[in-house]
Amino acid sequence: MMVDLSDSPDRGAFPNRILIIRLSAIGDVVFSSPLVDALKGVYQGADIFWLAESPVVPLLEHHPHLRDVIVWPRKEWGELLRSGRWLALLKEIVRFKQRLRQYEFDLVIDAQGLFKSAVLAWMTGAVRRVGFASKEPTRALLTERIEKDAGPAISSEYRAMAKHLGYESNVFPMKVCVPPAVEVWADAFRGDTPYIAICPFTTRPQKHWPEAHWQVLAKSLVARGWRVVVLGGPADSVTADCIFADIRVESMVGKAALLESAALVGHADLVIGVDTGLTHMGWAFEVPTIALFGSTCPYRDLGGLRGAVLYKNMTCSPCRRKPVCGGTYDCLAALYPDSVIESMAGLLRDKSASGSVVAS
Repeated sequence: MMVDLSDSPDRGAFPNRILIIRLSAIGDVVFSSPLVDALKGVYQGADIFWLAESPVVPLLEHHPHLRDVIVWPRKEWGELLRSGRWLALLKEIVRFKQRLRQYEFDLVIDAQGLFKSAVLAWMTGAVRRVGFASKEPTRALLTERIEKDAGPAISSEYRAMAKHLGYESNVFPMKVCVPPAVEVWADAFRGDTPYIAICPFTTRPQKHWPEAHWQVLAKSLVARGWRVVVLGGPADSVTADCIFADIRVESMVGKAALLESAALVGHADLVIGVDTGLTHMGWAFEVPTIALFGSTCPYRDLGGLRGAVLYKNMTCSPCRRKPVCGGTYDCLAALYPDSVIESMAGLLRDKSASGSVVAS
């Protein structure tokens, strides 16, 4: 639905150029991706840009409704800061601010809700800067702040942002755009043999499923005739080799780049993983997905998507970044491999990889 806000004094003129700021991480970029199409539907004719850190740029640069992706050089600024090159850092900040202002953005959306993202929004000089209210001091940097909707539905906070900006539809699909050449590669990788993609790796230990559980699950899947493909980044390669040694899995950990890993998720028949970006891509590609959560409180309303969220709600849950269990992570240890197998039975017909796998 197109909404003309040009005569609304509290909304500002109809925007010609819109900037979304969601700097990281992979999963959050996936969850916030519906904002692009939502804004395109509301502000037809506007050019939409995205400001992000370099690791997530591949997920955005092929989106058909994004005019361009602007890279925030966080790593370069950090190196200047650590080396004490204050003057050089100041010059880079000023240069980046000037670059942002050259775009002449009419509307900037801080979809991260942090001080650093609000500062970047302020640096654009846009008349209208909308962001999430948070505990961080962002009030003076934004012109509008809305409460972050922490509801149970996937992408609930970004739905609330889109609604605030005039989007009225209930359709809010996530999107990961993979270029045709990578799709062809992934299709050839799959061939005639379906597979389950497992995503064991994430950034914080309190979000990791026990290695012994992964071993039991992988052995069980292989014994049932499944082709099992393990996904992860280069930093996870050694751990993957240790966990899955002597188990007949296909490890693409550190071998597939981000977009290639995304395409492998999209061509899978089932995705099983922890709270990490590759797992969340399963929802975006509408692949049946089983997500294992521990220290973080998951989305529990899948909005019609096929999948299951396994989560043990304990007295200390969710601890987020401050676990109190002394490193035992009982919430994740209590999610046994049998629970995953049971969830699979409700999503897929239990056939070997040589047979067809059909959603139940």
